[in-house]
Amino acid sequence: MNLKHSLKSFHELSINELYDLLRLRSEVFVVEQNCVFLDLDDKDQKCFHLLLYQENGLVAYTRIVPAGLSYEEVAIGRVVSSPAFRGKGLGRKVMELTLDACYQLFGSCDIRLGAQTYALGFYESLGFKSDGEIYDEDGIEHIEMVRKA
Repeated sequence: MNLKHSLKSFHELSINELYDLLRLRSEVFVVEQNCVFLDLDDKDQKCFHLLLYQENGLVAYTRIVPAGLSYEEVAIGRVVSSPAFRGKGLGRKVMELTLDACYQLFGSCDIRLGAQTYALGFYESLGFKSDGEIYDEDGIEHIEMVRKA
């Protein structure tokens, strides 16, 4: 599998890259998960965006949120992989690249995320630990998790 990735601030994204990432987020978070929510939350403009491509198509994506914008810590959000490419290890690949990018951007730091509870084991395998109680976000169970520096 020939993969390439890019890490960009919002203002560095091309129109096509922005369209691709918003389409993938909508395909999974709104359509597949049948969840009506406002994905465009006015945070994208202050975040970094990691895009993982196979050939010319976007297959996975994450959003890196600077400390103080969503949480006290640096955060990872909007973790998504294309339904057409699941089961190929792309979720792990995009998260490993994202963790590396967090440390490149912000140095040694704690990283927080709000995980859908079905993915708890996946995030634990990447060094995250549950931090808090399960909560409902847009009709889906979540739990906050932290990976210590």
